[in-house]
Amino acid sequence: MTQKVAVLGTGKIGEALLSGMIRAGWAPADLLVTARRAERAEELRTRYGVTPVTNAEAAKTADTLILTVKPQDMAALLDELAPHTPADRLVISGAAGIPTSFFEERLAAGTPVVRVMTNTPALVDEAMSVISAGSHASEADLAHADEIFGAVGKTLRVPESQQDACTALSGSGPAYFFYLVEAMTDAGILLGLPRDKAHDLIVQSAIGAATMLRDSGEHPVKLRENVTSPAGTTISAIRELENHGVRAALIAALEAARDRSRELASGNN
Repeated sequence: MTQKVAVLGTGKIGEALLSGMIRAGWAPADLLVTARRAERAEELRTRYGVTPVTNAEAAKTADTLILTVKPQDMAALLDELAPHTPADRLVISGAAGIPTSFFEERLAAGTPVVRVMTNTPALVDEAMSVISAGSHASEADLAHADEIFGAVGKTLRVPESQQDACTALSGSGPAYFFYLVEAMTDAGILLGLPRDKAHDLIVQSAIGAATMLRDSGEHPVKLRENVTSPAGTTISAIRELENHGVRAALIAALEAARDRSRELASGNN
């Protein structure tokens, strides 16, 4: 792994990528970082042995640029990068809602762009990263993105037309599970359990259920039916979930997230 990779705008996700790449075998000397604050850049140097640079220096010297700034800051970053970015640089965007065409129009003609939507479980090497090719990205470019983001979890390639749906489903997905755990914890307290015990019960149940979904190969309906005995406690709870429209609410919520991703793409911040 001799290519130089620069992470621009290194926040929590960018730092998770750095950490994962180093564990996967990248040499810290081949990793560059940029940060808005000098003290943040120095913190990354001390922690990982990577090299802080300016955005312009990253564009001139790195083979791959990973842009992890917020969507509303991306246009300004591209204005800064464009004069210094040769057309053979691989540009990877982690910004929600912004299409690859946005980058291609602002960078040198023919610049390969790959769009990636990852999520916060990258912080614990359990990310779901969805990868799409721009007009000029090759199979080698996609494989390189797979390698980078595979260091912090699982990757999946989809056509870019499906990226907004993936953003709604997995990009924002961890928040839905945190929301559900919060609500179930409150329910446990209402039922008489201390908060810490309710939390432990729910979190371990979630981990176990997720592992069964991943490893068993069974459809979620089948797994649910295995827990749902006739006239039992589980079916009583599921009836209430259906009565309160939880399934419909989830579908509507994901549609709203997808629509917001499309709004971001159109510049409606």
